[in-house]
Amino acid sequence: MSSRKTSRRVTMMDVAKAAGCSQATVSVVLNGVSDIKISADLKARVIEAARQLGYGVGSVVRHSALEELRGACIGFIVDQLASTPEAVNAIEGARHESWENDITILVAQSQGRAEHEERAIERMLRAGAEGIVYMSIFTRRVSLSPVFDTLPVPLVLLNCYTNENRYPSVIPDEINGGRAATNLLVKAGHRRIATITGETFMEATQDRLTGYRKALTEAGIAYDDTIVAEGSWTPTSGYEATRKLMALADPPTAIFCQNDKMAMGCFTALAEAGLKVPGDISVVGYDDDELARHLRPQLTTLELPHRPMGAWAMRQLAKQSRAPSHPVTKITCALVERASCAPLHAPARD
Repeated sequence: MSSRKTSRRVTMMDVAKAAGCSQATVSVVLNGVSDIKISADLKARVIEAARQLGYGVGSVVRHSALEELRGACIGFIVDQLASTPEAVNAIEGARHESWENDITILVAQSQGRAEHEERAIERMLRAGAEGIVYMSIFTRRVSLSPVFDTLPVPLVLLNCYTNENRYPSVIPDEINGGRAATNLLVKAGHRRIATITGETFMEATQDRLTGYRKALTEAGIAYDDTIVAEGSWTPTSGYEATRKLMALADPPTAIFCQNDKMAMGCFTALAEAGLKVPGDISVVGYDDDELARHLRPQLTTLELPHRPMGAWAMRQLAKQSRAPSHPVTKITCALVERASCAPLHAPARD
């Protein structure tokens, strides 16, 4: 069975396994929860496991980069908090990066409204915020309210950027993500590789499709728009797109779904057609959503790196950079190989 590459991020579950305790215990120890009693021995095991694995406290770079912010307060403004896990993952990444330095993160949801952003900034500065992270749920170019131009503290953009690149900003490397997903299928011998995209106006869709086309070109495979189906990021759209693809006279032998929810719908449509994944057809998703581990077979996918992006934002704030222009930083969407891909014509798995 395939597993993550050794370069994957270390999770609380990894620390829990190494320390011989539950993930909940790890969370209590690493978050400094004082009203829950943990034995000194167990606490020491958790902290040592975290150090050994490089989680939160294990990096010398992390210590030195954030030392200037020790005991500080950081503001985190996001346009939408509740509807998707991306904001929570980014905030978790920021928190994991900074917990040892006793940095407090204040979070506000703006719903993309300038008046909400201005009110949040005013209150965060009043609370002593020494830096602001501004996040968009969807990767995009943003036009910031003028209030951001007069901030007395550093500003970092997460999952978005401006035309002028005036502020440090970080986004996922979606082009190489789409390329990696497609390359995996090419290397498995597939030539008839379909893709189900998200909504075409979104940058993530455009970039993942660009990566898909790059991989095909590099492999000498002609781009065929008849096996490019538009979805809307939902399981239903993945289901309907898969039915159309498999009804073609020359159906694909592999499908790259541009998010895991569409892959879930894809799985259902393939099962209804009597096809087995990956024996009859291989499927790759994107995002590394929690559901990817609960599909059967488990879904090979690309990790959307919001946790690393949150950690990057904290380190960038600590640098206090005031340069007039900043290149947009792109963070790799790591390939997470599981069981939904196989070489072309490989026998079905149980």
